[in-house]
Amino acid sequence: MKLDLRNGRVEMGHGAGGRAMAQLIAELFAKLLGNDYLAQGDDGAVLPALPGRLVMSTDSHVVSPLFFPGGDIGSLAVNGTVNDVTVMGARPLYLAAAFILEEGYPLAELRRIVESMARAALAAGVLVVTGDTKVVEKGKGDGVFISTTGVGVAREGVTLSGKQARPGDSILLSGSIGEHGTAILSQRAGLAFDASIVSDCAALNGLVEAMLDSGAELRVLRDPTRGGLASTLNELAQQSAAGMLLDEAAIPVIPAVAAACEFLGLDPCYVANEGKLVAICAARDADRLLEVMRRHPLGQNAALIGEVIADSHAFVQMTTRIGGRRILDWLSGEQLPRIC
Repeated sequence: MKLDLRNGRVEMGHGAGGRAMAQLIAELFAKLLGNDYLAQGDDGAVLPALPGRLVMSTDSHVVSPLFFPGGDIGSLAVNGTVNDVTVMGARPLYLAAAFILEEGYPLAELRRIVESMARAALAAGVLVVTGDTKVVEKGKGDGVFISTTGVGVAREGVTLSGKQARPGDSILLSGSIGEHGTAILSQRAGLAFDASIVSDCAALNGLVEAMLDSGAELRVLRDPTRGGLASTLNELAQQSAAGMLLDEAAIPVIPAVAAACEFLGLDPCYVANEGKLVAICAARDADRLLEVMRRHPLGQNAALIGEVIADSHAFVQMTTRIGGRRILDWLSGEQLPRIC
């Protein structure tokens, strides 16, 4: 009997290692994500030897709700790991995916998630080559959790690290901030704003390839996901033992996000993104890099937002629109839980 992908639900047997699990893998995961490596059907994928330095990253995805404006947990799982490999200066090639499914979850919705993963992987040029499936009892999960591990090859001669920011360097941002987190919150809370807010969930490898091709002296790339721009810059400041000075007026925030954050009492600098990057480069190359970024669809609104400064305290500071200055400190908790 074929798997009922229209009306069926996840059962404990789908994670028990028997016929039901084999059927789920064959008729859903292998069918939609299929490629020669996944088709090997073994406990791991045998991959061709890769030249140069390997980059590997892993992430777990627990977003709630699972479907949101601009994406879902499937596209998020692919793009999030692709971006983590990409900002290391590497070309992402392969993904491994592990699914934790809750008993009773509709198979039709699971199919939508896997179809979304397949589209995202195709767009990013990566292959899902191996995976795993587990099922937990009803009430002990939240529908679907996905963990992904990515492998890529670092570009020859390129070394990017949060330790490399230097006083005098320029800080660039690839576009407007806060869309992912506010899209999740609006969907979760059933809030409606004058303009719809859509997650920026996207794979950044094409944009980063163009940036690396520019010849600009790039020191750091980082995607500001959980904790947003402010938390990411605090991480980089600590790693580099330097300060960051931002210009609030230069940071792009779309009006709908600005209005939503004001209404909800949130600071957009701490709201998550899933399709943006922070770049730190030599100041002499900032204009050239900005021009390249703005020619790419994912960097059209790129902006120079500040500079790295000498600061033994490694503070992240911001010059406000009214001419004052404030510190963007680490979050003491989490503004928006379960967003990625």
